[in-house]
Amino acid sequence: MAVSQEQLLQRSGGQCELCKAQDNLEAYELPESPVGTEGQLLLCQTCRDQLNNPAELDSAHWQCLSDSMWSQEPAVQVLAWRLLKRLSTETWAQDLLDMLYLDDDLLNWAQAGALPQAGDILVHRDSNGVQLQAGDSVAIIKDLDVKGASLVAKRGTAVRGISLTDNPEHIEGRVEGQRIVILTKFVKKIV
Repeated sequence: MAVSQEQLLQRSGGQCELCKAQDNLEAYELPESPVGTEGQLLLCQTCRDQLNNPAELDSAHWQCLSDSMWSQEPAVQVLAWRLLKRLSTETWAQDLLDMLYLDDDLLNWAQAGALPQAGDILVHRDSNGVQLQAGDSVAIIKDLDVKGASLVAKRGTAVRGISLTDNPEHIEGRVEGQRIVILTKFVKKIV
């Protein structure tokens, strides 16, 4: 059940339905919306950016949920629950989550698309703390002896098209034609 941008603007009073910002408002489709249920919200750029990158949630920004969780719109209630659940390691967020009541249908909807918990998100960072993504290019910052091979990966060697592993301290890439595992603390991202 799609709603137009104009209907969302009218419903929200021309402000973000989560943080009340009034700039850069756009429709946001709530994942896992039940068929026949309105799953769109009007959100600002800041809220959309953080929802699209849950590893970078700024808990200070989301204290706005103390107001928006009381919205009469089911999609807003569901998204507020998901965010509070994701931030539940914060005392204030757990307190709000304890106060928030959702009927069984809304709770099932909220749980169906719950955001990953902080410990569930693997973030690979280079030696400078820059987040690495699959396909990035990195440079080796120290001569590295490769175990099980007579290869030394020299400082300054570019490794293109890296792969991420299940361990946030390891990446994989090709050096001199061999696929090797490299510790993230020995690389820096290159553009």
